[in-house]
Amino acid sequence: MINLSILKPTALLFFLSAILTAKSQNITTPRTLSPAAGVSQTIGISTISVNYSRPSVNNRAIWGALVPYGWNVQAFGTGNLAPWRAGANENTEITFSHPVMIEGKSVPAGSYGLFFVINRDNTGEVILSKDSKSWGNFFYDPANDQLRANIILRDIPNTNLLTYEFTNLTKNSCNLVLNWEKKQFPVKIEFAVDEIVMANAEDELKGAIGFNAQSYTSAVNYALQNKVHLQDALSWADKAISINNNFTSQSSKAAVLTALGRSTEADKIMTDALPTANEVQINAYGYQLLTAENTDKAIDIFILNTVKYPKSANAWDSLGEAYFTKNDKKNAIASFKKALSLNPNANVKANSEKFLEQLGAK
Repeated sequence: MINLSILKPTALLFFLSAILTAKSQNITTPRTLSPAAGVSQTIGISTISVNYSRPSVNNRAIWGALVPYGWNVQAFGTGNLAPWRAGANENTEITFSHPVMIEGKSVPAGSYGLFFVINRDNTGEVILSKDSKSWGNFFYDPANDQLRANIILRDIPNTNLLTYEFTNLTKNSCNLVLNWEKKQFPVKIEFAVDEIVMANAEDELKGAIGFNAQSYTSAVNYALQNKVHLQDALSWADKAISINNNFTSQSSKAAVLTALGRSTEADKIMTDALPTANEVQINAYGYQLLTAENTDKAIDIFILNTVKYPKSANAWDSLGEAYFTKNDKKNAIASFKKALSLNPNANVKANSEKFLEQLGAK
C-alpha cells in the first residue's frame, strides 16, 4: 500500500494523474462490427494496397438508404456535400508505389482516401482525396481531391461482407473492384510498367549492384525482351563488358546491336566471342537465332556445338530441332538418332523420341 501522505505535492499530483489516465484508457479489443482488412496487388514492380473496414449487409437496405444516392451533407464534420466512404469507420485508404493512371487520369504515387458516389442509374464516381487519414467522410473537403472519374457500376450476385479485390490482371493493368450487396464498383488502374522498370534499373545500377556485370546484363535482357530503351541497353552492355569481358556480356551487346539493325557488328562480336563459349552458352545462342528465324545460322552454331562436344546428346538433339525447323527431314532424323545413341538423360531422350515419332522414324 502506498502512503500518499509522504509524497510531495508535485509528486502527488503526478501520481493521481497517472492513475486517472490509466483508468480512462481502454485496452485494445477486436472490432466485432466492420472488421479491418487489407488487399494488395503487384503490377510489374509496382504495388497497389487498399486498407478498409468491412461492413455486412445484415438484411439492411443498402443503396439509397444506408448509402444514400449522390452527394450528401453529413450530420457532423465540415458540412460539405460528401461522397460515400467506400467502407466503414476510418477512411478507406489506397496506396500506389509509383505514378499511376486511374480511369485514364494521371495520379502521383502516394496514399489517398478512396470514396465513391453511386446514382440510381448505376452511374457513379471514384474519388481520391489527398486527405487519407480522416474518419470516414465527415471531414471530406473537395479542395483535397486528387482525382474524380466517372465509372459504371455492375449488378452482381449478393455479397454480404464488403470486399475489395483485383481482377482482369495484365502486364500493365488491373481492375480494382468493390463488391457489396448486389453492386460492383470497378476502377481501371494502369502502370507504365516498362518505363517504371527501366527508371528503377537506372537508379539501382547507381548502387552496389552497379559493380556487377550480371546486373547490367539483366537490365539489357529486360530491354531486349520488351523492345524498350535499346540505346540505354547498349550502354549497359558496354558497361557489363568493361566489368567482365566474357561470352555472356559480349553476346548481350550483340543481341542489342541486332535489335538496332546493326547485324554486321553483332555477327563480328559473336564470331570473336564464340571460342570462349561453353556448351550451354553455344546452345542458348543457337536457340536465340532460331527464335529470330535465322535458321541457317542457327544450324551452323549447333553444328559447332556438336564438333566441340561430340559426346553431348543435348547438342545433337538441339541440332535435330534446327534441321526439323528447316524441314530437313534426313538430317533431323540422323541428329535425333545420334542423340539417342549417346545415353541421353530422360528429358533429352523424350524430346528426341517425340520428334522422331513426328518424322515417322521412331
